[in-house]
Amino acid sequence: MTRSHTGPTPEEIKEKHDLEEALEEGLEETFPGSDPVNVTQPAPSRGDGHVKRSD
Repeated sequence: MTRSHTGPTPEEIKEKHDLEEALEEGLEETFPGSDPVNVTQPAPSRGDGHVKRSD
């Protein structure tokens, strides 16, 4: 059975909205895209002496 052109279902609309929100959040979290990702933890500096770090 094929659907007529009645438009998207509420489930399809919600799924598309959720995907768009996830994409927007991912873009905001990685902006600006030209900056490289830092995958290492820098050594503590003198100013970080008061900060406790868990290893």
